[in-house]
Amino acid sequence: MKKTVIATALLAVSASPVFAAAENYSIDTPGMHASVNFKINHLGYSWIVGRFNDFSGNFVFDEDNAANNSVDITVKTASIDTNHGERDRHIRSDDFLDVSKFPEATFKSTSVTKDDDEGEYVVKGDLTLHGVTKPVEFEIEQVGAGDDPWGGFRRGFEGEMEVKLADFGIDYDLGPAAATVYLEVHLEGVRK
Repeated sequence: MKKTVIATALLAVSASPVFAAAENYSIDTPGMHASVNFKINHLGYSWIVGRFNDFSGNFVFDEDNAANNSVDITVKTASIDTNHGERDRHIRSDDFLDVSKFPEATFKSTSVTKDDDEGEYVVKGDLTLHGVTKPVEFEIEQVGAGDDPWGGFRRGFEGEMEVKLADFGIDYDLGPAAATVYLEVHLEGVRK
């Protein structure tokens, strides 16, 4: 009788539908397949574009339940690169990022919700920049997922958020056109 109960239980479990579980990913090496970029308006005439060359992070993805999703990124602020040495030194100074006092900027999600059936999500979280932590919200979109040539599995997202410099205590006057920085992330993760 005991064997029959165990066999029945095993059959019931094997016949149940398989549900996807939350998957953990490490963000791929910066410069390889992930990037944190930004742009800021220059005098209302054009854009200054740059990136951060040193960052790390992880994300969790659950296709069936967006509430299980999360992302955590740490950026080394001294790694800022606008392809202009003198400008980069100024941005690293206490006029802007003050990298000696605030060597890292972080983003930690507090919630993720699915926006539609096309792979778009709304991410809310805490952005810490220049020693100030503020809640922010942005949309991300899944770019794709699948096996890689090295035997791993990868998943990628992209998104953009607006950051008002004054909200984070950066009050150097660049004119009204440069009050907002647009952060753009491209995150390719390798499943752990």
